[in-house]
Amino acid sequence: MIKKIILSLTFILALIINISAQPMNSASGLEQTMVSGGKIYVAIAVLSVILVGIFFYLFSIDAKLRKLEDKAKQD
Repeated sequence: MIKKIILSLTFILALIINISAQPMNSASGLEQTMVSGGKIYVAIAVLSVILVGIFFYLFSIDAKLRKLEDKAKQD
C-alpha cells in the first residue's frame, strides 16, 4: 500500500515537473486567455480534486478487497 502511494506521488511530481518545464513564450491564444483570466488555476484545482477523489476511491476499494480476501482465507 505504501509502495502504491509513493509511486503515485512520484508520478504526480514527475508530471508537475514536466508541466512546469514547458516554455511559456510560445503560448497559444487559449492558454493566454486561461492564464490572464486566472481560469487556469480553477481548472488545475478542479482536476486536482478529481484526481484525489479517484485515488481515494481506488485505495478504499483496495482496502475493502484486501479485507474480504483475508476473511476468505480465514474461512
